Amino acid sequence: MNFTKTLINGEEGLFKSETLTPMQKLTLRFVVVGLVYFGFVVIEGMLMRLYEVKPLPFITEPQFFAILTAHPLVGIFGSTYSIVCGAFLFLVPYLMKKPLWSIKMGNWTFILITAGTFIFWSAGFVSHYSPLYTLYWPLPADFSQFSVWGGTFFILGIAIVMAGTALFIINIFKTITYTPEGWEKQRAGALLSSALGVTGFNNLFRKNKKEHLVPLPVAAVARGSVDMALNTITILFTGVLILVYMVGAILGFDLKETAIDALLYKNWFWWGLDLIADGLVLIFVAGTWYLLAMMITGKPLFMQNIARAALLVELVVSWTVWSHHLLSDQAQPSILKVLSGEMVTAFELITQGLAFFITLATLWSARPLKMTNPLKFLLGGLLGFALAVPAGIMQADVGLNRILHNTQWVVGPHVHVAILVGLTMTLYSAIYILFPILTNGARVYSQKLVNIHFWCHLVGGIGMGAFMGMAGLSGMLRRSLYVNGEFNTTMILAALSGTLILVGFIAFFFNIVMSVGLKGVLGIFTPARIRTRDLLPE
Repeated sequence: MNFTKTLINGEEGLFKSETLTPMQKLTLRFVVVGLVYFGFVVIEGMLMRLYEVKPLPFITEPQFFAILTAHPLVGIFGSTYSIVCGAFLFLVPYLMKKPLWSIKMGNWTFILITAGTFIFWSAGFVSHYSPLYTLYWPLPADFSQFSVWGGTFFILGIAIVMAGTALFIINIFKTITYTPEGWEKQRAGALLSSALGVTGFNNLFRKNKKEHLVPLPVAAVARGSVDMALNTITILFTGVLILVYMVGAILGFDLKETAIDALLYKNWFWWGLDLIADGLVLIFVAGTWYLLAMMITGKPLFMQNIARAALLVELVVSWTVWSHHLLSDQAQPSILKVLSGEMVTAFELITQGLAFFITLATLWSARPLKMTNPLKFLLGGLLGFALAVPAGIMQADVGLNRILHNTQWVVGPHVHVAILVGLTMTLYSAIYILFPILTNGARVYSQKLVNIHFWCHLVGGIGMGAFMGMAGLSGMLRRSLYVNGEFNTTMILAALSGTLILVGFIAFFFNIVMSVGLKGVLGIFTPARIRTRDLLPE
């Protein structure tokens, strides 16, 4: 096929959107929107990188900080949540060999996350609402700096995303625990117990061990969804609190900001927010590593029972590590700094290290392995977390945290390497391995573009994190602008690394479009012709 025909119809015309089930279409919609929002994030990131070298004439300083506020939230909710929700709404029923509990609820999850992200991004873009992504009190309610209407729509957008997330969580647990019509009845309590790790824990004290009713990757999704639920409650409560002040301001009431204890608020907010960073992300990633390792090798997971136990430990640990974000707060109680901030946080090196080892051991057991696209991106994801997790543990030291906390080090070697390299490359691995399943056998257009994507993303992600870290070690703060060229060398190198990520993403996006064709992309968003609850066509 010539270029034009391939662009329209996809590689060899193999992708036919009319053959997709409603579940396949739903999953692909999540992925497409997640990738579009990732494109937003990459472009915004590049604009910030360039602005930190030299202010751009078409971006004002308030708009820069508005981008800085929305950038990570679009990345987390618009991109990562979209791809993760889409993948797990497909994989949980796929692995349990039964239909999703509610496709309608899945569609509402898609609509709410997509729309909510666009609303809060637009609110920041138009009004320059920029209390920064941590929303430290009283910044979100400081209407002397920020538009109350812009802030209202920003928080409403976040709340809409959380509503979609809540529907996702309900759908996941209902899918795990329900018995499809015509099946032999399965006890919901036993399924839930297996998913959450209660069965495995009780087996430690039983002579006659009970079998696990739920596959290990599904157990990881369930346990990560517990943290997602707690995070949703926290963010919604915080949003309601902020909205009370905003509605009060709109109605002409001057509510006192001092009525809210800033330290208590910060502890509450970070407890919830850290359930994403140190909870569901690490649990979801570990479960995804395990699934990918099993799918790539065709072998059972190495040390499967240990892996199940580690997921349960990670879940409990995730509830108690938030204080490492407050190590530099003078008013934070010392006991919380030491126990939660330092000692418990160190367990994450053990739990994530176990996940890393078990995944590699499973891959090693199947050698020699062909370096497929899913395998190379999985290895890239493993490398990302191998670099980012120790960087985070280093920060979880009271002495070092005083130096590093508010610098580019935190968002460079730790956050960006963890998300861009560790998390995103793991997601890319999942996309590549699920692509033929979700598209009924469509082929990737160009292996050369896959290789460009891999190397540009890997080198760019690690490079940007490293150069941001160097700037941080030299004293560059992460929420400040330097307009006199103090850190130009490292910021130029970080911008060049970011350019590699952008090039890699363009190569990937173009490759996917050429694989399914423009007709295929549009067809994903049309109603399914096949009326079935089955995940795949018969």
